[in-house]
Amino acid sequence: MKDSPTILRFLHALRALGVLVDIDDFGTGFSNISYLWHFPIDRLKLDRSIVNSLSSHPESSVIAKAIIALAHQLNITVIAEGIETPEQAEVLKSAECDLAQGYFFAKPAPIETHRNVLGRRQMAETIS
Repeated sequence: MKDSPTILRFLHALRALGVLVDIDDFGTGFSNISYLWHFPIDRLKLDRSIVNSLSSHPESSVIAKAIIALAHQLNITVIAEGIETPEQAEVLKSAECDLAQGYFFAKPAPIETHRNVLGRRQMAETIS
């Protein structure tokens, strides 16, 4: 990100091709809040360390809700990663987080398992 004009041109070119631009692990490491308005960002992934601490540290909930609200004001979709408990899911749902992923919803599985589940879901929708 040191060569900001070059990165900016590159990101705009990717978006022109229909590629969505995400920021991964937002809230830790090198993710800078200024990226949200400086670069053409479509989605940000709320880092799992923030999600993991939702149950044990009340201040994490405040931070997660603030990040989600800020992103929404900038028309950025928020994905919470690493959700493992119903409490974490509920906090993020109440904060209007857009998308969620983690073991709470499903554990990793072979592709055939996912095909079977999707096939059953499509069949159930067709029947009903």
